[in-house]
Amino acid sequence: MASDVGMQLRAIVHANRGNYRSSYASQRSQRMTLYLWIKTFHLLFVIAWMAAVFYLPRILINIAEAGDDAGVRARLVLMGRRLYGFGHSMLGLALLLGAVLWQGFRFIPDFPTMVAGGWLHAKLAAVALILAHYSVSGRWLKGVEHGCPVPSGRALRWFNELPVILLVAVIWLVLAKPF
Repeated sequence: MASDVGMQLRAIVHANRGNYRSSYASQRSQRMTLYLWIKTFHLLFVIAWMAAVFYLPRILINIAEAGDDAGVRARLVLMGRRLYGFGHSMLGLALLLGAVLWQGFRFIPDFPTMVAGGWLHAKLAAVALILAHYSVSGRWLKGVEHGCPVPSGRALRWFNELPVILLVAVIWLVLAKPF
């Protein structure tokens, strides 16, 4: 009886020996698909955040050029507040998924490792500068709500160009990985 059970187990193991390899490949494929989905949503949230980064200074320019028209100013401040809140939500999701992409290899086997490249540190520094730009824009918007003046329209137009340059640097670093 015991030998029959042993023979049956050996037959099952022998029959499934090839399936083990294919199931490992299938699991690895599923993990890589998970990685690509996380990366896709990270990019989606980054794009949404960058839209807020680019448009918030435009709202400030319109506020600076609105003059004393209280109705237009109030509408622009409301738009700016909503955009700033939306941008913060998108930034939070982008940072969360970016952290998963960065440190995911510690928790999910077969995740690509991205901790060795110096390009990542340079990219994160550029992202920190974009975040600082976004925070300054938000502070100016909150200042407008409390009656503080904003910089001139011309200064805000120049200020609006900074994240474009930084975004080009981020894209180049991610694609080229120069160091």
